[in-house]
Amino acid sequence: MVTSFEAYLDTISVHHVGNQALSEMYALSDHPLVLKDELISSLLKQYFLHPFEKSVEVYHLMHSSGDLALNEVHHFASQIFEDKENFHEASEQIAKHLYKVANHPNIKSGELYVAYFKDVQIEGNLLDAVGIFKSENKETYLKVFPEKGGFAVDYEENAININKLDKGVLIFNIEKENGYKVVVIDTANRGQDAAVYWKDDFLQLKIRNDSYNQTSNVLGIYKNFVTNKADEEFDLTKTDKIDLLNRSMKYFKEKETFDMDEFAGEVISNPKAIESFKTFKNQYEDEFDTRIGDTFEISNNAVKKQARVYKSVLKLDKNFHIYIHGDNKLIEKGFDDEKAMSYYKVFFKEEQ
Repeated sequence: MVTSFEAYLDTISVHHVGNQALSEMYALSDHPLVLKDELISSLLKQYFLHPFEKSVEVYHLMHSSGDLALNEVHHFASQIFEDKENFHEASEQIAKHLYKVANHPNIKSGELYVAYFKDVQIEGNLLDAVGIFKSENKETYLKVFPEKGGFAVDYEENAININKLDKGVLIFNIEKENGYKVVVIDTANRGQDAAVYWKDDFLQLKIRNDSYNQTSNVLGIYKNFVTNKADEEFDLTKTDKIDLLNRSMKYFKEKETFDMDEFAGEVISNPKAIESFKTFKNQYEDEFDTRIGDTFEISNNAVKKQARVYKSVLKLDKNFHIYIHGDNKLIEKGFDDEKAMSYYKVFFKEEQ
């Protein structure tokens, strides 16, 4: 988790990066930005750092060849951390690198901000951080002000909403040999081919294999196994699937540490299904080159996030939704010959 209460903005340079696929150019500033007062500095700090306070996924910079030295952002961030005198020149090289990789026609041009922060906290450590941010979406703002005994209205076009950061990354001066600790924001271009350029092409990130990631991966793999894979080998009803998902979520909410054998015995219980799940997990690890330990500390943040997508709802046509949170033996499925329709019978002690 990132907190910025004690952080302050030390230096910032601003450049403009166009889209070379559309024959747009980039424009580099000659020197760092001069901030005219503390209010501007405070607003910029809010714009850049506030969105990261909900970030729980930590990444590392990497390179597909395995040679971290070939990652451009890692190289230029290292130059800045080693000597602040390199800051502005490194910011220019970062802008050029972004221009080189941002060549999809759907990528929007915009301002690129490279900033140096002091005392940003991540996972309990106060650290210097290099921030790289891009503003792509502009808005129009109305201004109302007193004039001649009444009021007047004016507007400002192509302004930036400081509550909406389009793209950003914080690179913390720690774990350099692993690719630094990195947190990232990418809210623009979701669902488009152009969306991958920030994380994949510009930064080249890999997620850190910590307790958050391991918890999230196991829950995601198990959900995929129950909802998609298990049907191929076992005769499961929808209520069976919901029960299996509910039991897994209960396990993760009640335990502090994940143990694969314990989880398999308490949640899955069927020996054949246990072996099938372990095989499914191993295939995921091989496909994505991600190792998941048989034991690890459970991340409550990951459990909360996964709980939002774990379905415990039985949808019946467009008339009813049945939420199943407990014993699936208290709900029975049948078929009414007269109505030629299926039905569910639900048992309960009292109505609330």
